[in-house]
Amino acid sequence: MPLRFGEPAPWFTAPTASNPEFVFDSAAGRYVLLLFAPKDQGRTIAALKALAARQSLFDDARVSAFVVMADASMISGQRDLRGLRWFPDTDGIIAQRFQAETPHWLLLDPSLRVMAVEPLERADEMLDQVAALGPPGAYASVPLNAPVLIAPRIFEPDLCRKLTGLHEDNGGRFTGVMRDQGDHTVYVMDQLKRRRDVIVTEADLVQAIRERLERRLFPLIQRAFAFAPTRIERYLVSCYDEQDGGVFHPHRDNTTQATAHRAFACSINLNDDFEGGDLRFAEFGPATYRPPVGGAVVFSCSLMHEAMRITRGRRYAFLPFLYDEAGAQVLAAYEARTAPAAL
Repeated sequence: MPLRFGEPAPWFTAPTASNPEFVFDSAAGRYVLLLFAPKDQGRTIAALKALAARQSLFDDARVSAFVVMADASMISGQRDLRGLRWFPDTDGIIAQRFQAETPHWLLLDPSLRVMAVEPLERADEMLDQVAALGPPGAYASVPLNAPVLIAPRIFEPDLCRKLTGLHEDNGGRFTGVMRDQGDHTVYVMDQLKRRRDVIVTEADLVQAIRERLERRLFPLIQRAFAFAPTRIERYLVSCYDEQDGGVFHPHRDNTTQATAHRAFACSINLNDDFEGGDLRFAEFGPATYRPPVGGAVVFSCSLMHEAMRITRGRRYAFLPFLYDEAGAQVLAAYEARTAPAAL
């Protein structure tokens, strides 16, 4: 039986014509139409003709369409288009994850939950529903707020200035993003992120930061999320610079083997003389979030989020991840699996 109304769609990574590792959950924040096509070429061609006749509906901003093809030969040489991509599924793994035992259309909302299901032959009815959709940010019919905590007065102004000065003196370096390659997680450089980072190494400064987080922020996290952090990953001062095209496009923070232990992300602004650079959680609408200087935004590492492009000046921020002893065990298990073998 296919997924039903209100149920979340499974996440997966699969190749498309233009991307060898398309991460499906990165499509959140817009409506998504899925076509699970049969091996029967005649029925598939009829469905694809209906889709092609309404191709203007799909723009990757409001709606994206994906065709899951059981017969990969039908998309040999096919290229991805704006708003339309092809997943070969000759082994049936994607269809199995979606419980798609029969060909059908599936419409997902911007949080990737099911809005509608239609049989293959009701293409016009499904496409009419897509045409009638409103803006993605209004998909719930009521205003939405992302489940984030905004906590002012975590760092005092002197500490903000000290951390900003540390970055200005060092200059920072561009850092990549983490990707799994086999059993290991590695850093790769790509266009997802443009940011310069500096690690805080001075012991007294690290201790001062930890004390403030433990005494001022951790109790609020416990109250808001019923989670008690005990571990801090990285004492990192970052800079999103207008001159660098500073940005971090939509992503999640715990999707690799080496990051699965992360529970909450924390973003503490160290200055406010910049434009752009706010946080946005597209699964929960178009609203943006910016804490005051010295204040934090805290949110689950599972939420898709972005640091929007800086349009003027530089944004300095302190960006740790928080986890607990259960998370520490997950990280230790990964490190044990990937440790070099003893000679």
